[in-house]
Amino acid sequence: MITLDGLSKRYGETAVVSALSCAIAPGRVTGFLGPNGAGKSTTMRLIVGLDTPSAGSALIGGQPYARLRHPLREVGALLDARAGHPGRSARAHLRGLARSNGIPTGRVDLVLEAVGLSEVADRRVGTYSLGMGQRLGIAAALLGDPEVLLFDEPVNGLDPDGVAWVRRLTRSLAAEGRTVLVSSHLLSEMQETADHLLVIGRGRLLADAPVDEVIAASSGNAVLVRSPERDALGTVLADAGLTVRQASGADGLLVGGAACDTVGALAFRHGLPLRELSPRRASLEEAFLELTSGSAQFTTSETTDRTTPIPRER
Repeated sequence: MITLDGLSKRYGETAVVSALSCAIAPGRVTGFLGPNGAGKSTTMRLIVGLDTPSAGSALIGGQPYARLRHPLREVGALLDARAGHPGRSARAHLRGLARSNGIPTGRVDLVLEAVGLSEVADRRVGTYSLGMGQRLGIAAALLGDPEVLLFDEPVNGLDPDGVAWVRRLTRSLAAEGRTVLVSSHLLSEMQETADHLLVIGRGRLLADAPVDEVIAASSGNAVLVRSPERDALGTVLADAGLTVRQASGADGLLVGGAACDTVGALAFRHGLPLRELSPRRASLEEAFLELTSGSAQFTTSETTDRTTPIPRER
């Protein structure tokens, strides 16, 4: 269990993390989402004691990380895929971690095999690709067989097979009753992986809920209806107090605040024919963008659907 209580971090006048309070429970994958600069990486660094809070606390099993007797046996973290010394081999890197933390060196070969690096374990880390570095970082996190695991953008640089492997790994670790916190910008992947979400924007907590609840709260959930009498149908639905907007195609409408049965019954009552009537479920991406609207630190102009052209040199 990870418990954040009023956790805050300031650098001078800049508040990076602001009064975060939540509990990250074992037995589930908790996805940690937020725009760039939202404070996700800083929060993870605060949890493992790499930064000192300006206020509040981050506790692991009721204790700050600095007071854990055997840190790598209790908490595993991937925060930087390039953390290994470039001149050392992956095997030497992991053996050094094992010996300095009282972990049996037999674990080294086990985790190297688990992450798929056995055949390149004696190559220097500096020759590794980003994806291989991610796998080595995951191996280091698993080395002490900890109950708490933090992964910051673990799928960066991985191919589709590697992304699927990380999904299976994190879910299997949670199924064993461990506490698993994963940050990622791949929202479609997080929708498949996470059970629960923490969403932050500008250092503040925006959501702390199961994935399905976050998606269900999005205005992107609607009923798609198509009719040759679209305009008349739209008037009927709007008069019934429903939210109606145009869908793609000349005959389509998206109706919010109602189920398919309600929309179908209204159309039937007014003698309006339908070509399609189906639920449309919002994606996590839609829900996330709606939730974090106004919280992004780095934004682009929304006055046009096209990106601003970059001037060419003449």
